[in-house]
Amino acid sequence: MERNDQNMPFLLRYENVAWYEDSKVRILDRRVYPTEVRFVECGTYQEVAQAIADMVTQSAGPYTAVGMGMALAAWQVRQEGREKQVAFLRQAAYDLAHARPTTANRYGQITYRAAELAEAALEAGKDPVEAIVASTVESLNRRYSVMQIVGNELAELIPAGGSILTQCFGETIIGTVIRAAREQGKDFRVYCAETRPYLQGARLTSSCFAEMGFETTVLTDNMIAYAMQHKGIDLFTSAADSIARDGHIANKIGTFQIAILAKYFGIPYYVTGIPDRDKHSKDDIVIEMRDPEQVLRYRGIPNCLPQVKAIYPSFDIVPPHLISGVVTDKGVYVPYLLDRYFDSEVKAFY
Repeated sequence: MERNDQNMPFLLRYENVAWYEDSKVRILDRRVYPTEVRFVECGTYQEVAQAIADMVTQSAGPYTAVGMGMALAAWQVRQEGREKQVAFLRQAAYDLAHARPTTANRYGQITYRAAELAEAALEAGKDPVEAIVASTVESLNRRYSVMQIVGNELAELIPAGGSILTQCFGETIIGTVIRAAREQGKDFRVYCAETRPYLQGARLTSSCFAEMGFETTVLTDNMIAYAMQHKGIDLFTSAADSIARDGHIANKIGTFQIAILAKYFGIPYYVTGIPDRDKHSKDDIVIEMRDPEQVLRYRGIPNCLPQVKAIYPSFDIVPPHLISGVVTDKGVYVPYLLDRYFDSEVKAFY
């Protein structure tokens, strides 16, 4: 089986994201990594959807998990007649796609294609599970390949020996920019905003860069202005959970305020990713509101008195005037001209 995860950090190797095998899907529990390397084992596609909702995996991880979850759904219904199998898989495609609302459009491209492939496999008398797993690996290879082009572009923008600031866990772009920097013989320092309340930046992003030999420093979320003022940060970059055609992007909560600080200090902010064809403006972006309890406690330990309240918007929206450029597989776009990305052929991504 051809794979495109060579020379990637542990977190980005396919089996360490989500993997279907022996009628189960194993998902690396990113909520506790690197303190503990633990996998959540799902015996039904519904458990996969719940794991995604619970942020067992996040960033680009659910793109793999929903595909593998569809393979599991096909196995669950294998003893039923063709009509029932097709109906079950269509429902699974919807449920998995909507495990998290902000990225439902992206997940759906994977799950509905898997349902179609399974239906075609059933008509041809073939195993739908094998067809879906193969399609999911193909999707992984495609995303890693396309994002390598983006990683190459981003690496070119980073000064040799310079310093970058990251937000949350950009997953695929982290692995591809690392590979690009190694191929270009370029080294740089990395500052990672820790990203509360789940600390993805501190636990996941910093782990990837440090594992691959980059000088890596974690900043608490209220140290960003200090670091920009005193630590010589040359560039701020993040991925995006949604990129609207009008140049607005949605990313992990806190990205907006870092973008404001970058603008104040004259530091360029480059967003990486592929624009969403169906998101025409910021009004098309749905902000997921998560359980406030996840703010009030961490790893089961309460941080506040019982009467204290919290809010947890999972993402915020950054307007185009704060973005220096959107780095895509077709080059770097001024955010106000991002709609031109669709003027030429768009390759399949998910």
